[in-house]
Amino acid sequence: MTNSPIDALLTRRSVKFVQAPGPSTEQLELILRTAMSAPDHGATRPWRFKLVRGEAIPALLDIAVLAGEQAGTPIPEHKIQNSQRWLAKVPLVIAVACALDHGGRIPEHERMLATGAAVMNILNAAHMLGFSAFWSTGLGTYLEHVSEALGFDPLDYRFMGYIAIGTPIEAGPAPERPDYRDFVSDWTPAGA
Repeated sequence: MTNSPIDALLTRRSVKFVQAPGPSTEQLELILRTAMSAPDHGATRPWRFKLVRGEAIPALLDIAVLAGEQAGTPIPEHKIQNSQRWLAKVPLVIAVACALDHGGRIPEHERMLATGAAVMNILNAAHMLGFSAFWSTGLGTYLEHVSEALGFDPLDYRFMGYIAIGTPIEAGPAPERPDYRDFVSDWTPAGA
């Protein structure tokens, strides 16, 4: 747990290797509720989530491996082994997709930004509740068969990866952050 919201934002980091316990039903509900407060142009609520738990987690990896083979882009054996090692103890995976707007009212990139903001809220909420999380675009994120297997028809959704949530297996070093000043400058209009 963190002491303040600002402290939570400053100390949050991605932690890939997690284990049980994961969030309780009540904690998961709270985490997912935070996603609903993400900024969202047009109130389209484009984010969609599928909860993957238990035996469904290795089954999802099997689907990704098969999808790579069928697409002619097999996942290298060392990456399969790394994924198996990563997912071996993960108690919860949340698959993330962005619903497309075929009417074109809100541009796709804005819908994807809103979905990314919802994911960031999930990552922050998990951290604030004492869990660790990791957003990955591995496991066949860009293969249609994986998206379809999760119920995200590629004609209607843009699949955006997975969030693994749980208790960190080992405490890592404090995150090193870059100096924000290296990324910020003042702007003034020409001729001013």
